[in-house]
Amino acid sequence: MEELSYSLHLSNDKNKSKKARRSAKNTETGTTSLSNNAIQNHQQLSKVDKHNLRKYDEQQELIYTIKGTSSIVEDTKNLYLDLFEEARKKYNDKQTRNDRKIENYFNHISNDNKRDLACEIIIELGDMDFWSDKDDKFKKRMTDVFKEQILDLEETVPNFMIANATIHFDESSPHLHIVGVPFKDGMKNGMEKQVGKSDVFTKVSLKNIQDKMREYCINSFNRIYHLNYTLKEKEEGRNIDINVANMNEYKKFKREQEKYKKQLKELNNKADELKNKSNEINDIIDSLKPTIMNKNNFTISNEDINKIKKYIEQTNDTTSNLRDANSINIILKKYEDDIREHSNEVRNLNKKIKTRDERIEKLEDDLDDANDTIDELEEKVFNLQEALNYFRELWNKFIEFLQNKFFSNNKYDELIEELHEEEIIDDNDLNKIQNEYSSYYSKDDDLER
Repeated sequence: MEELSYSLHLSNDKNKSKKARRSAKNTETGTTSLSNNAIQNHQQLSKVDKHNLRKYDEQQELIYTIKGTSSIVEDTKNLYLDLFEEARKKYNDKQTRNDRKIENYFNHISNDNKRDLACEIIIELGDMDFWSDKDDKFKKRMTDVFKEQILDLEETVPNFMIANATIHFDESSPHLHIVGVPFKDGMKNGMEKQVGKSDVFTKVSLKNIQDKMREYCINSFNRIYHLNYTLKEKEEGRNIDINVANMNEYKKFKREQEKYKKQLKELNNKADELKNKSNEINDIIDSLKPTIMNKNNFTISNEDINKIKKYIEQTNDTTSNLRDANSINIILKKYEDDIREHSNEVRNLNKKIKTRDERIEKLEDDLDDANDTIDELEEKVFNLQEALNYFRELWNKFIEFLQNKFFSNNKYDELIEELHEEEIIDDNDLNKIQNEYSSYYSKDDDLER
C-alpha cells in the first residue's frame, strides 16, 4: 500500500521572547509546528497578502481562494470587527479615562509587540516526488480535499476563526495557506474577548490538532480520488527545505541509477546464460571424433558450428557489457566522491550555521535585554512625568493661594521679596506674581471709577 506524507504547520516569525525561542528549538510535538508562530503586525500581514495571493507578479491563475476575498488584510480586519467589536464597546463603556479606551482593536494589537495579530497555517499532502508526474486535472481535485480540511479545522479548533484560505497550484505540490485569528473568551481583565494565540496553540494542542487533521485529510483524499493510500509516519523535528538545483541533480541521479540497475540485471542474466552455454560447448568439444585421415583433425556438425558461433557472439556482447559495467562503476565512484565532498561541505556549512545561529541568538538576547531596559526606562519616565505634572499643579495652586492671601495685605511685598531672596521662587515666578498683582489692583481701580 502506497504512503503519502502530510504536513500541517504554522508559519514562523522570530520577533519573540527568549523563552519562546527556546521552546521553539526544543519542540516536543513531533511536528513542524513551532511554539512562537504568528503574524505579528499589519506590515507582516501585508507581506502574507502579497505572497499568498501572488500580487507581486500578477500571475494568479494557478492560485484558488476557497475562503475570503482578494485582500487578506481586509478579510482579517473584517474578522476583527466580527469577533471583537462588541467586546471593545463594552470595555470602553466601563472606562472613565479616554486614554484607556481602545478606538480600533486591529490597530491596537498591530501596535502591541507582545501579542500577535494573526496566524498562518500551511497544509500539504504528498511530497514533490508524488506530484511530479501528476497532471493539472489531478492536482486541481485537491481543491475538494482542502475544502474539507477547512471544515475539519474549524471543527477541531473552534477558537481559531479563518479569515482567508488560498490554494497554491504553482509550486512543486499543491498546498493550502490559511490565515486566521485565534481568540480567548470570558476574560475578566481587559476586554471580555481577546486575541489568544498562546492559549489556542500550545505544544500539546498542536500535536493533537495535527493528529486529527492528518486522519481527516487522508480519508478525504482516498474518498475523493477513489484511491487507497496510507500516511507516512510523522518525522520528529522540522522539515528541511531542499535547494531546487540539488533536487534536480538528485532526480537525474535517480534516473541514471535506475538505468544502470537495469543494465546490471541484464548483464547478470547474460552471464548466467553464457555460463550455461560454456557447459554446452565443453560437451560438444568432448564429443568430437577424429577424422579417418588425420587423428589431429576432428569432425563437427554444422549445428555444433552454429552453436559455437553463437557462443562467441554472446561472449563478445557480454564483454562489451562488462566494459559498460566498468563505466557504471566509474560513474558511481564519481557520485560517491561527490557525495563525500558535499557531505564535507554540508558539515562545514552546518558548523557555520550553528555559529551564526548562536551569534544571532546572542544578539536577539541582547536586543531583548535592551528592549526590557527601554520598557523600564519608559515606565520610569512616565512616572516621573506624572510626578512632575502633580508638583507643577501643586505649585500653581500654591502661587494662586499666595495671590489670594496677600494681594490685600500690606505685607505682600515683603513676603514676595523674602521668597525670592531665599530662592523659593525664581524671576519668572516673581514676574508672574507681580503681573497678577498689578492686574488685580487695576480691576479695583476700574470698579471705583
